[in-house]
Amino acid sequence: MSKHRCAPSVSLLVFLLALVASVFPRSGYCANRVAGPVNESELVSLAGNTHPLALRKFDVGAVADDFAMDHMFVVLRRAPEQEQALVKLMAGQQDTGSTSYHKWLTADLFGKKYGPSQDDVQTVVSWLESHGLRVNTVYPSAMIIDVSGNAGQVRDAFHTEIHRYNINGELHIANSSDPKIPAALAPVVAGVKALHDFMPKPLAQRPTPGFTFKCTGCPGGFDNVEFYEEGPADFATIYNVNPVYESGITGAGQTIAVLEDTDILAADVARFRQAFGLTSYGGTFTQIHPAPPSGSNDCGVPVTNGDEFEAALDAEWSGATAPGAAIELASCADTATSFGGDTAAYNLINSAIPPQIISYSYGQCETTLGSSANEFYRITWQQAAAEGTSMYVAAGDWAAAVCDASFNNGVYAISGISVNGLASTPYNLAAGGTDFSDVYAGTTSTYWSATNGPDRESAISYIPEMTWNDSCAGSVLYTFYGYKSGLDFCNSTIGGNFIDIVAGSGGPSFLYAKPSWQSVFGNPADGARDLPDVSLFASAGFWYQGLALCMSDPAEGGAPCDYSNPIDALFNGGGGTSFVSPQLAGVQALINQKMGAAQGNAAPIYYQLAQTEYGVPGSPLGSNLTKCNSSKGNAVGTSCLFHDVTLGNNDVPCYGTNNCYLPSGDTYGVLSKSDKTLEIAYPTTRGWDFATGLGSINVTNILNNWPSKSLVVRAAPGRDASSSQ
Repeated sequence: MSKHRCAPSVSLLVFLLALVASVFPRSGYCANRVAGPVNESELVSLAGNTHPLALRKFDVGAVADDFAMDHMFVVLRRAPEQEQALVKLMAGQQDTGSTSYHKWLTADLFGKKYGPSQDDVQTVVSWLESHGLRVNTVYPSAMIIDVSGNAGQVRDAFHTEIHRYNINGELHIANSSDPKIPAALAPVVAGVKALHDFMPKPLAQRPTPGFTFKCTGCPGGFDNVEFYEEGPADFATIYNVNPVYESGITGAGQTIAVLEDTDILAADVARFRQAFGLTSYGGTFTQIHPAPPSGSNDCGVPVTNGDEFEAALDAEWSGATAPGAAIELASCADTATSFGGDTAAYNLINSAIPPQIISYSYGQCETTLGSSANEFYRITWQQAAAEGTSMYVAAGDWAAAVCDASFNNGVYAISGISVNGLASTPYNLAAGGTDFSDVYAGTTSTYWSATNGPDRESAISYIPEMTWNDSCAGSVLYTFYGYKSGLDFCNSTIGGNFIDIVAGSGGPSFLYAKPSWQSVFGNPADGARDLPDVSLFASAGFWYQGLALCMSDPAEGGAPCDYSNPIDALFNGGGGTSFVSPQLAGVQALINQKMGAAQGNAAPIYYQLAQTEYGVPGSPLGSNLTKCNSSKGNAVGTSCLFHDVTLGNNDVPCYGTNNCYLPSGDTYGVLSKSDKTLEIAYPTTRGWDFATGLGSINVTNILNNWPSKSLVVRAAPGRDASSSQ
């Protein structure tokens, strides 16, 4: 009989099939879902897959039919029963009472158990090839098919034209309408990840002359104020990592992959490690271009590009917090519609030995991504977690207005509340950003030494934190200037210098339901996956404090890594949640080394730990919230796992009627949950909040309290995000 047909005729075969089913539940061997012939005259539209900027007013015509479109990812979907079985398995992977505890899947096993059937995949492959598209790879997960072709073949297969669009003088390509596929394929085809070139953006912020408080005639805009850059040794002091290093835990034996679409100068990493005293720890750095596990394509060797600043800091700071770890910069080349970092991610996750820790510091809002790309990130990070990989993704640098990084070049919010779709899945930890409040409070000398130590460190202790917000709507900034509201300040002459949306990102997902583990005091009963999860310092120097890095490539705006030269040091500094994601990935390497094993998705465990400090919804632990308030600075409780950030907001100026409170007579409004009344999006609160999540961490205390037994969390309102997929 056919291996795809379930027609047992004897009791022994029944028994054997039952045994196989117990090992490979809903494996796809007996789950063909393409019914009947693939009829090209019966089509269904894949709704939600036209980019919002692919508008007729920007359209300058179709591309030529021979326009190359390489490495497009056709996204497949599993059966609802398979999804439910996978969610159940993944819950067991974090429960010591389960036979599945920490039994991570391989990519092959993942595909056999939770992918479409071989017959269905082959049907899709045959259909793609019938339209002239070249199938490069069918991944082991059975959830992605990599294809190449040209615009004419895409039009023939997906019934949409690829056009050029002139948007503010910048040319882009995009499909002019939602793709369509034969109805027979709809049960197994979710769509094409992208048929446009609106790529994810790097989340690094670079300092520029005059980027601090405006001061006409002052050198460099600094007003002769001392400028501090946080280096690795400063990080270790501020977030209490030194006791971990002293115990011999440095990340040795662990591998962290940072995902990029560019290579970097390897010498920059060496210079950074040498300058900041990291070379003695024995960590390594390599650049790889991960090919898929099978098929005819490779991932391409990327040329250095404008993302090199981002890639350098990712490689350097993951190794700064885990100085004994092996750091792999995994990069692939961009194609017309495929972002190299995504290709690198999927190739790694489908490899025989996927990395135990991955950091990704790029962003794009959920709305811009579209349904197919959002599904790509969901199933990719889900597979990573099922394989034991801890996935860290930067939450974003555009407050709760992530879409406006694309729509409005980050000047002010016009598109409403939005979050980073790469970070909003329930299968990754979303890394947010804070700023230090010592300059605002006039206590800088309490927390920073006037001279540097042997590893260029000058931080004295933990430094009080506030929200990272460089905009006129930020409550710390407008208070500093003597104003009572963001509305007043943004519409003032001085406040007009701070019309931007640069701030740590946070807000509710409009795509994912609240996972059961996101239950902690402060987190609202909104039924949504909320961002961020954990935050660390991320300012690019707005309050005269930033982070150090080394990127010397002059072709991409780099500067010599001479930290004794103030100008070179300035341009080898920056900020953004880009720094936080690799820093937390490095912390995960310390955790993995201590625990002796991969830990999978770290977000649920952070929330479990936070429950012991903050309490659960409706039941705050008041004494801990007081003791662990970040504003206490060097008087914060030494036993605290988290520093609860309660100063500031991540509100930004806005215009229009999308989540914008704009009273008559004002030029600018402020981002609000309501257009009718002022409901700031978002202020800090005690416990969890949209501005900084759980706050920042005491690394030593996190490691000392990391659970080695069953993960038990109290259920939050709502349903697990995965159950709705």
